[in-house]
Amino acid sequence: MKSSFVFTVAVTASFLFASLGNAQEAKKMSLVERLGFPPDTKVLIINADDFGMNHSTNMATFRALRVGGVTSTTVMAPCPWLMEAVNIVKENPQMTVGVHTTLTSEWGKYKWGPVLGWKTVPSLCTDMGYFYEDTPFVYLNAKQEEAEKEVRAQIDKVIAAGIDVTHIDSHMGAMQYAPPYHEIYIKIAKDYNLPCRMAGRELMKKFGAEYLIDKADELGVLHPEELYMDGPSSIEETESWWKEILAKIPAGKVSELYIHCGELTPEMKATTGSAGRRTADTDFFCKPETREYIRSLGIELISYKELRYLQREGKPMPRAKYGWAQE
Repeated sequence: MKSSFVFTVAVTASFLFASLGNAQEAKKMSLVERLGFPPDTKVLIINADDFGMNHSTNMATFRALRVGGVTSTTVMAPCPWLMEAVNIVKENPQMTVGVHTTLTSEWGKYKWGPVLGWKTVPSLCTDMGYFYEDTPFVYLNAKQEEAEKEVRAQIDKVIAAGIDVTHIDSHMGAMQYAPPYHEIYIKIAKDYNLPCRMAGRELMKKFGAEYLIDKADELGVLHPEELYMDGPSSIEETESWWKEILAKIPAGKVSELYIHCGELTPEMKATTGSAGRRTADTDFFCKPETREYIRSLGIELISYKELRYLQREGKPMPRAKYGWAQE
């Protein structure tokens, strides 16, 4: 009897120590290694923001995903062209689609407001019932509880539409530039068990916000480790600018860069002030030569789907191939 008890205790202790050792080993592994890559691999997500904003954006985003120019996209639930985006995804379920959480409406002649309606979240809206045009106005006027309520409703709306949501990010940074909002943003990602876009540690440290990365890590919310947010200052510089950025992608980290896709159509010209920029970026990333350049740099492309799989399953997702058609 005594020997049996001792044996049981020994086996249990051995199991606990082994489990603790495995957990500690997992913590030592970099995110790149946890995704199944060698430790010095350059890993990159290319995301297309603003899916669902208008028809031109939808067509250009779909083209970029179809040829492998981008690896994921995020959809804007409040925008009028959401349902076209939803139909595209339903017809192409291999697409990786997150939610571009939206609290601003920046264009002068083309506006949108909360999915909950302006009477439900009035602090988020102008007198016309639209979102404010820029992020500072959100922070000056909005109630944080209404912002959280609206963001959750946007995610719920996209899920209800049948999209298998893979991640969240923030339109114009409204849920990220103010620390209290960023804390809510991370909490929402945790509650939906989704990865989210975050800036790199060094940049966050400059603004005294490094603790937000620690908070996400503690909650098990995965995120890129480097984020490239700027774009070329002129259309003529498109190729040289992006090639320089791609050449800087660091080894041993998961990076993200994002673009805004568009076609140079009358609709896009009437909607935005950046039709040319969006078209040039889309064309550059859709070129076979660009994809070859990325390969020549030793960069491994992934999407947020791999991060979500790792976050939920605790192991690497089988490698995916991006782009299912060639131009």
